[in-house]
Amino acid sequence: MMAAGIVAVCAVLLVLAFVLPRLSRHPQNGAQRALGTGARAGGKAPGFLGRIFSKSFHSSSRAVGRSGSAGRRARNRLPF
Repeated sequence: MMAAGIVAVCAVLLVLAFVLPRLSRHPQNGAQRALGTGARAGGKAPGFLGRIFSKSFHSSSRAVGRSGSAGRRARNRLPF
């Protein structure tokens, strides 16, 4: 369920960054901030479990950042 939500957020950010590059920064930062909070909370689990729980949030935050920057990069490459 969480994976589907992350894919949906990435797709929305990709389209938003392509259509409105400047206005896409705030939603991207908000999504990354929320995922960072989840990573910090997951990291408080003891030992090996803390690394496992926080890793999924870190990789999701990285995916959100990459999709936003990919949309802005594609917009910059347009000829007009």
